[in-house]
Amino acid sequence: MPRSRIKHETTPEVQKAFLVGVEFKDPAYRARAGARLPLESSMEELALLCKTAGLEVVGQTTQTLDAPNPNTFIGPGKLEELIAWRSALDFDVVVFDDELSPRHLRELEEALGEDVIVLDRTGLILDIFAQHARTREGALQVELAQYEYRKPRLTRQWTHLARQAGGGAGRSGTGGVGLRGPGETQLEIDRRRIDERIARLKRELEEVRKQRAQHRAQRKRAEIPVVAIVGYTNAGKSTLLNAIAKADVLAEDKLFATLDPTTRRVRLPHGHLALFTDTVGFIQKLPTQLVAAFRATLEEITEADALLHVVDITHPSAFEQAQTVIDTLRELGAGAKPVVTVLNKAEQLSPEQRRRLATGALGEGIFISALRREGLDTLLAEVEAVLFERLVPIRVRLPYKASDLMALFRREGAVDSELPEERSVVLSGRIPGRLLEVFMPYAAGRSAP
Repeated sequence: MPRSRIKHETTPEVQKAFLVGVEFKDPAYRARAGARLPLESSMEELALLCKTAGLEVVGQTTQTLDAPNPNTFIGPGKLEELIAWRSALDFDVVVFDDELSPRHLRELEEALGEDVIVLDRTGLILDIFAQHARTREGALQVELAQYEYRKPRLTRQWTHLARQAGGGAGRSGTGGVGLRGPGETQLEIDRRRIDERIARLKRELEEVRKQRAQHRAQRKRAEIPVVAIVGYTNAGKSTLLNAIAKADVLAEDKLFATLDPTTRRVRLPHGHLALFTDTVGFIQKLPTQLVAAFRATLEEITEADALLHVVDITHPSAFEQAQTVIDTLRELGAGAKPVVTVLNKAEQLSPEQRRRLATGALGEGIFISALRREGLDTLLAEVEAVLFERLVPIRVRLPYKASDLMALFRREGAVDSELPEERSVVLSGRIPGRLLEVFMPYAAGRSAP
């Protein structure tokens, strides 16, 4: 299982954390860093991440820079201030709101002393994921992300990782000290062990990915469409799944309260069935290691027939959060999926606030309250319309051997014309948008496979 660097239940006192945030003047650099929220909102989010990780935030400081300091990320004066805060507040952990380079970590650890843990936003999120991984798949994905993140950052606080990964190295056959080769340093041994563990984790996750693909193929054969519930973390995705499916998914007021995907069957207003899958929440500055390691889970999104985008409409940065989700979906290759946007927690809005939001950037969303189960009938009717009722025109050339696709076209769509050919038949008509990906390889004008 993945191992957390933050101490938890066995610690008599909660560890104290001090937060550091930087706002960059250059918009291009902010974009490269993945920053969308204003610095104040981002720091509030970082504090909530610390709370989720079991840390007590005792203070914070921010700085405006043109670019990161090449040695310590923050400027020399701000570092001296941080050292002074360390003496005054006696904190155990310093958490930066951005991802730090290996050099930044080394320099900061040396400046602050060996009894202070330096974490960046990525390391903190990985720690939270390590705490919340419940299934074998989740544990494998988090452990892989941890190793790939830590490998280039091996310093005095990261050595002997093969023996710290909750027994993982032992399972891979690389546990124990082992024999050191000629001239091989402990750091080189640790890196080699990490490489071996990463390779094993990737093999195990590939098997998980194949199993998921088989399950998705079975669902497609059953012709039950899949709706992936996506959204910014803590937007209310699990609460919504519980409401529409009478499920019992863990729903807490914490970031990343649920990590592993959960799927439930839901009957829509006109009797159609659909599978709704709750997925891991997105967040700004999402670590690239997580996107790569969670490939098997995120494929639930890319393979879904439609997406249900949940937005916490009461959040001060609701639009920026929604845009972060949209950008992440594009990065995953799911930007063209049919999307139903729901504006959750609407019970906290006044009628005037609803009217104002209805004319804003998120105006096409459906107001709901997942907690009070309000607006769900309208939501499910819209999902059903997207999946089954709204037809898009298409012309396909299907080989005669693809009789199952011909039957699917006739059953789910509307055929306007059929033109028999020697080895295939050309069907013109309309089909539900969720089936476009199935038929596009046979679009007329292309040779039949």
